[in-house]
Order: sequence, then structure tokens, then C-alpha cells
Amino acid sequence: MPSIIIPPGWRLPDREATPEPVYFNRRRFLKQLGILGLGALGVAAGCGPASGRGEGASGAADTGAGTGGLPSKLENYDTSTLDLYPAKRNPEFTLHRALTDEEVAATYNNFYEFTEKKDMVWELVGKFEVNPWSIEVAGLCDKPGTYDVYDLVRKMPLEERLYRHRCVEAWAMAVPWTGFPLSALMNHVGVKDEARFIRFISFLRPDQAPNQGGAGTNYPWPYFEALRMDEAMNELAFMGTGIYGHPLPKQHGAPLRLITPWKYGYKSAKSIVRIEFVTEQPDTFWHKLYPAQYGFLSNVDPDHATVPWSQATERLIGTGNHVPTRLYNGYGEWVAKLYA
Repeated sequence: MPSIIIPPGWRLPDREATPEPVYFNRRRFLKQLGILGLGALGVAAGCGPASGRGEGASGAADTGAGTGGLPSKLENYDTSTLDLYPAKRNPEFTLHRALTDEEVAATYNNFYEFTEKKDMVWELVGKFEVNPWSIEVAGLCDKPGTYDVYDLVRKMPLEERLYRHRCVEAWAMAVPWTGFPLSALMNHVGVKDEARFIRFISFLRPDQAPNQGGAGTNYPWPYFEALRMDEAMNELAFMGTGIYGHPLPKQHGAPLRLITPWKYGYKSAKSIVRIEFVTEQPDTFWHKLYPAQYGFLSNVDPDHATVPWSQATERLIGTGNHVPTRLYNGYGEWVAKLYA
């Protein structure tokens, strides 16, 4: 009798999978063809891409308009690890919806350090320096210390994952992140058994981030977030270093950010400078400001709206379509057991 194969819930039929050309940008497409990175183009030697744009001393892509290349909002990233992209896609993580257009994702961001206007973040990150960048690892681990992010990334198992992203403001997108499991970093530094929580702290640079030093801002900068240890060890928890087949643009949280796709987006701290392993549950940024509205867990839940609007549906940016919200953002197969 032939075997009956029941595919897991995350798998889509091949005919429904999003074709790669939908989201490949020009740089990635050329690299797939084996063109980008050739000595004749000068990328490996530290020169600009074929469009003629050069690089600064830090290796950051020029943010000028250029000729024939991508708009600056899509190339606003450091190029020192460009040879690592695109990373091999992990087929375990697929989508039930089309990927968000890259330009839409690059120009609609919550990054309050720069501005509260989502369509202006990409215009205000030009002064933000992401190379050099170090991250301090502290607390209950075997190898505390300060690590160069770009050296650390080269030691991690990079891969691409297609994830849904859900904001507490009830908008959503679907993007191809590149990065590595958070558990790989934790194993690298040797987390001690008594650690119960992991805390993330973002940068504090009022001279580079207008809303950190502007008059009238009352936010308790720098940004800080945290997870339980079992959440951090879950295979979905991801440290993002890239998106759409290239390094993270600044507006997406370069050079290193957290990604927890079953939680509201504010749980995924951007531009991290410090990670701590602690025993007591730490406070988090939005919970400190509005404790009745933003809980520690902040899992996506269509039936539970602590903020003053419904979470039952979400708006897909770039299309305007509204679709039903899924519990845990559709990732219950991986995380529901954590909250039983």
C-alpha cells in the first residue's frame, strides 16, 4: 500500500511559492548571474557597484542618486559584508502571501529614534554610522566581552528566511530576512543555566538620531527589550543582518537586529549594542511607558487588544488589502507550546 504523505502546515505547493524575481533587487539579480563581485566591476576591491557609485571610508554604500542603480533608500547599507549575500534560503520557512515590494518595505518603518513618521525614516538615517559597530555581551555567560559585529557575523551560520512581520498598529508585511538563529549566538558565548531572560539594548546617539535629542521627546532612550530564555532559544528567534539579499539598510535596524515573527514588531529591537543574560524579568521600553497596554510577552493575538484598536485584521502595506490576523502571526506550530 503506498504511503500517504501529509505535508506540514508551513509548506506550500510549488505552484504557490513566490517566484524569486518578485523580490530580487538589481544587485542580487546580478550576483545570481555571477556578474556582481567580478574584479572587472571592482566590488571586491572596495569600489562602488556597476552603477558608478563609490563607497565611503567605512564601506557604506553612497546614498547619492547615482545612474542606473537602485534608489538610495534601498542601498543605504554598509558593504563590508556584501560577499555574504545572498545567503542560502532555508526552505522550512515559507509564506501564505506574496512578499512585500522592497521599496515599500524600505520606506515604511517604525524607528522612533529618528522620527515617528514612518514614511520619513529612510530620509533621516544618512548621518547614522553603522561601521564600525561593536556589541557588548554581558551577564550570565562564559564569554562576556565586546565583539565586532562584522567579525561576529562571519562566524555565524547565515541563512535567508521568509517571515511575516506584524506591527501592533495593525499593518503587516512579508520579507526575506538574512541572519542567523539567536540560539547560535547564545551558544557561541555560552549562556549559563541560571540565566532566565535575555535583554537587548539599542544605540544612543542623539547627534545621529534626531528624535533621541530633539526638543520635546520624552522617550526613555536607549530602546530596550527582552525575551524569556525559552523564547530566545526557539528556532524562530532570529538575528537579522540583511534583507532582500543584501545587508540591512539603516532604516531596518542595521547592522544587527532581533526578529521575533510571532510577536508584535516592537519586540524586535533594532541596531543592538548590548545583550545581557539575567535572572530577573527586566522591564521593556513600551511597557515602561504604557504598562496597561504593552505586556512583556506581546504575542500577536487577534482576540486580545490591549491597545485602543482591534487586532482582528491587519493591513498589508503596499496593497492596502485587509486580511484576518492569525494567532501568533500564524507561527503557532513553533511557539504555542511555550505558552501552554
